[in-house]
Amino acid sequence: MEESDYVPLFETKPVRGRLLYRLYTCSIFLAICSIFFYRVSYFPADGGARRIAWIGLFLSEIWFTCYWFITVIVRWNPVHRYTFKDRLSCRCEKFLPGVDVFVCTADPTIEPPVMVMNTVLSIMAYDYPAEKLSVYLSDDGGSYLTFYALLEASRFAKHWLPFCRKFGVEPRSPEAYFQTAIGPVEDNEWCSIKRLYEEMKERIETATKLGRIPEEIRKQHKGFREWDFVSSRHDHQTILQILVDERDSEAVDVEGQGLPTLVYLAREKRPDYHHNFKAGAMNALIRVSSMISNGEIILNVDCDMYSNNSEIVRDALCFFMDEEKGNEIGFVQYPQTFYNLTDNDIYGVSLSVETLVEFPGIDANGGPCYIGTGCFHRREALCGKKYSKDYKVDWKRTNLTKNENYRTSFSEETCKVLASCTYEHNTNWGKEMGLKYGCPVEDIITGLSLQCRGWRSAYSIPKRAGFLGVAPTTLLQFLVQHKRWSEGDLQIFLSRYCPFIYGHKKIPLKLQISYCIYLLWAANSLPTFFYVTVPSLSLLRGISLFPEISNPLVIPFAYAFFANRAYRLGEFIHCGRTIRSWWNDQRMWLFKRTTAYLFAFCSNILRILGFGKSAFEITAKVADEDVSKRYMQEVMEFGSCSVMFDVLAAIAMLNMLSFSIGASRVITEVVDRSQKEVTVEMFPLQILLSGILVAVNFPVYQALFLRKDNGRLPISATYHSIFFVLLVCITFMY
Repeated sequence: MEESDYVPLFETKPVRGRLLYRLYTCSIFLAICSIFFYRVSYFPADGGARRIAWIGLFLSEIWFTCYWFITVIVRWNPVHRYTFKDRLSCRCEKFLPGVDVFVCTADPTIEPPVMVMNTVLSIMAYDYPAEKLSVYLSDDGGSYLTFYALLEASRFAKHWLPFCRKFGVEPRSPEAYFQTAIGPVEDNEWCSIKRLYEEMKERIETATKLGRIPEEIRKQHKGFREWDFVSSRHDHQTILQILVDERDSEAVDVEGQGLPTLVYLAREKRPDYHHNFKAGAMNALIRVSSMISNGEIILNVDCDMYSNNSEIVRDALCFFMDEEKGNEIGFVQYPQTFYNLTDNDIYGVSLSVETLVEFPGIDANGGPCYIGTGCFHRREALCGKKYSKDYKVDWKRTNLTKNENYRTSFSEETCKVLASCTYEHNTNWGKEMGLKYGCPVEDIITGLSLQCRGWRSAYSIPKRAGFLGVAPTTLLQFLVQHKRWSEGDLQIFLSRYCPFIYGHKKIPLKLQISYCIYLLWAANSLPTFFYVTVPSLSLLRGISLFPEISNPLVIPFAYAFFANRAYRLGEFIHCGRTIRSWWNDQRMWLFKRTTAYLFAFCSNILRILGFGKSAFEITAKVADEDVSKRYMQEVMEFGSCSVMFDVLAAIAMLNMLSFSIGASRVITEVVDRSQKEVTVEMFPLQILLSGILVAVNFPVYQALFLRKDNGRLPISATYHSIFFVLLVCITFMY
């Protein structure tokens, strides 16, 4: 193509209307300067508890300012990217690259096979040439139930894929489609496909519930014989079965069209070998797929993230195949979105502001990070290749060369070696090749390493969401998930992979700083915990930590707090969320920082001291009927015993006690005019802070004292919180 004829496959545009944000930022900065002036000018002359509390608040405010500065850098000049799939079809349809899709599951109990199969089917039904699409399921649970479900899905796909093409089905997950679609009453084909799906679903669920499959079914496929040699899910040989092989003439649907290749893999597990969690599974898939299909592009999704957009592959290829800017792109990240959110997002998991505001900002600063799902990778980049300015892909020539040697002879036995426990010994896998090892959030350091090798990343927000996953339906699931994320993020910051060390002179400084918005999640716990406890304790003792009501410097404190909350509310409304969802987000902001992040911070300290090690905790993707009912009614679920709930309850009880005593003092002074209005004059901000925390913690009080259902806080949490608050108050008071 001549340079003058070049028309881009995607374009990047800065987000408009940033003047309001910049004015807001400047006003907050002036308020912060005034707060610091107050802290220094009114520093307590006397020693004791007031000075210690004052210093603690000052240090907390300094930390909040530093973190706020990071958010300003991220949000200062975000960009949006727009793709042109019609241009891709016109120019590149004849030499589209091979795409290998990796789906990872680990436990058939908390990740039901029916859910996993819906994800697989939604991917097999992509609007993409079947001969260039391969789907790999990694089953780290090593379950024959999952294998059976995949076998059922491969048979149903012969009917489902033609149906999707004929009717333009969206989404192409059967479960999601039939839950929302209303088919023609007299359309026999529509009813027939739905009946086939319901029958398949019933067979899979029955087998899962019984924990076994009928003997006649075991005889239908040779793959079931593999489980005759399995000792346990943690001790078994590599199990590799190609359920749909594009080379097989019978691998066609009911209309005679080819089916995508479909492969099941349960990598070898032995008790004496560390399997490196999801990163190890991904690296095994990379090696195995290189022998079977060797697609130039790799997409990885979690088993609960079904594809919601059949054209998402073409959307991603607009970035990789752009003649001028595509060669430098190593991966394309899509937002993580969810389909089971309540109307007001009770647990604040929608990530609307993060996906629509923060990530476009990080993209502008050098490229988004890799979040572990919904991401397209260039295989060469993922396998360790460094980017150079001379690097250029001729997709047409690559495609022709591949077609000449397409799928050379191989056997399942040959590929099994690539997924053995010992294959990676004394190799660069997990270091310079594939996903990185040694961290619970291996996706972050993998993306960072790709960027440090010169590759760029891109962030795309299509009009129709690319992937939809399952959001946590209980508070404990939510907190455990954030504990794992924040623990791994802080572990990265404290390691040699810290962006300021590992990325020095390799990636832009703005991108190094941008990573810290997530890497320092856990570090936010200490100043937040201090701020929600010490002012309340000080109020009980009569220690003033904020300006008097007559002091003009009370205005910057109030403005910094309320302006920040108001701007966040504006972002929520702009992102299509409700005022109540913003309020729920504020509550979860507090809950995360005082529990999940705090425990993640402590875990890192213990790990550094040699008293702990990293772990990968899987969150359940299913809930029982009562829990699901309460979730849809937006009733918070506390039903499990957890030390994190003890902390939440203790903070809530402390602030209720503090606010009650502070408010009673104000009422007494107002009613009894003979008394000096000391409390009204000296403690308005502390009383207001406690009052806001009481309002935020209202669901906790309900769960402690009012609710009778199984989702209430355990009675032990009530006793523990009361005992802890009394102990702290007595200690602090005397």
